[in-house]
Amino acid sequence: MKIVITGGHLSPLLAVVDAFPKSTDILVIGRKRALEGDAAFSLEYQEIQKRGIPFKSIVTARLQRKFTKYTIPSLLKFPYGFFRAVSILKRFKPDIVLSFGSYISLPVNLAAFVLGIPLVLHEQTFGAGTSNKISSIFAKKICVSWEESKKYFPESKTVLTGIPMRKEVINTPGKIPVFNQKFENIDLPMIYVTGGSLGSHAINLLIEKCIDDLLKKFKILHQTGDAREFGDFDRLEQKKEKLDDKIKSRYVLAKFVDPLITGSVIKNSAFVVSRSGINTVSELIFLGKPAILIPLPYSQNDEQVKNAEFFKDLGIGEIFFQDRSPDNFLKLIYLMLENLEKYNKKAKETEKILQKDAASKIVDVLTDIIHFK
Repeated sequence: MKIVITGGHLSPLLAVVDAFPKSTDILVIGRKRALEGDAAFSLEYQEIQKRGIPFKSIVTARLQRKFTKYTIPSLLKFPYGFFRAVSILKRFKPDIVLSFGSYISLPVNLAAFVLGIPLVLHEQTFGAGTSNKISSIFAKKICVSWEESKKYFPESKTVLTGIPMRKEVINTPGKIPVFNQKFENIDLPMIYVTGGSLGSHAINLLIEKCIDDLLKKFKILHQTGDAREFGDFDRLEQKKEKLDDKIKSRYVLAKFVDPLITGSVIKNSAFVVSRSGINTVSELIFLGKPAILIPLPYSQNDEQVKNAEFFKDLGIGEIFFQDRSPDNFLKLIYLMLENLEKYNKKAKETEKILQKDAASKIVDVLTDIIHFK
């Protein structure tokens, strides 16, 4: 069985890769660079390479939510991305293509259709991403994570599978991997701050303004991303070096946190501060971990705001909008700490709403289509 997997959502991609039989021949098509005009490698490229899975990169059009100097040149890249995808698929000759959405998947999906290769989509969100909406016209099946998503796709093609959870999340070890022994031994509650695989400049700036106050009551593991445009990691490292020696060891910075250990990191945090992408929200729910969610303000169809509202309505955490002041953020942090027992109780009640077998259900859909073909 030969499978091409594409799309910009790393966590469910890795979950499904792990669910395939060992004999499956897998090729991942994705982005090598994290951001438009940035030299930093994407987390998916690094992780797929690390796992020894063949990876082919494409460059294609990206519909940006904010107009920048890269917007027009980016849109002109779609024909190149399409013909590059056609070339890759012709050489690899897959039995089927599995797409996890995002702009990177659209030329691959279209190339699969033109070449007569069956296409299966997976939609992670409560709605429907632009690439998946377009691709659903010619896809064989659309796997959705939530009942709410069904209405956006043709009923005859749509199947509810749930959102795939990585095995490292399902089987999270009890102890956090040691970043450094001194940090490990500090007897303070830990906050894990993450902006997702790309990092978040806005969250990084927010933490930078609050770090002296935060380190009085917490130890902080802060994943910054590696966007060279902002230089957040290097700047925060310099700020860390200027901290008082008594609190400096309470602050650990990382450009990326290995997906193999993020489940442990989340599990061993008192709570998490994060963007509200659906995969992050799903992992927080699955692991029963309270969080303060900071939605990306220009996400498609306010997707991250809706995710954060869903999470808050479960009683597991709070929402903070990034245009509010650092003082307001600190107040919310302290409120979370004071009410942590309440949040933890609700988290325990809701962590079972997600299915453990979503990845294997998606593999079953693919296998059925290949056998029918």
